[in-house]
Amino acid sequence: MRLLALVRKGIRATSLVLLALLIVTPLAQIVMRGIFNVPMSGAEELARYFLICLTFLAASYVTHEGGQIRMEEAQALLGPRVRFALQVTIDLVGIAMFATFFVAGAITIRNNLQNQTATLEMPFWLFMGPLVVGSLLLVIETTALLVHTWKRGRAEEKHTVLS
Repeated sequence: MRLLALVRKGIRATSLVLLALLIVTPLAQIVMRGIFNVPMSGAEELARYFLICLTFLAASYVTHEGGQIRMEEAQALLGPRVRFALQVTIDLVGIAMFATFFVAGAITIRNNLQNQTATLEMPFWLFMGPLVVGSLLLVIETTALLVHTWKRGRAEEKHTVLS
């Protein structure tokens, strides 16, 4: 668990850096084009890459923090047993889905090791890497949620507070 806590801390820091890069890249493109009349070649592709990295890498941290959409209000209308079964089912389906993404991403990388992106000529494995790493992290976090729910033996009592 200590290793997982360190990984979560690293993911959070990496996500913050990626968010900053996602903001700075288009800003730099605007400044270069608007002020110096010199467009940055590949800025759009780079910004898209930062967005992909941020989305896939931060998803596991968001899952851990309970930030995924859970439709808690609708679940609150269900009885405790049904809610427990629903939460376990959602976690199991999530694990299967993220594991499928992981395997598909790894196979895609293996089959395209010699390819690269068009504009930046980025190696394909680097471009697809966030999908594979993010999916693996989501499998781990969703499995941890499933284990937590299963050990409790009852559904999580969460209520959304709007402020």
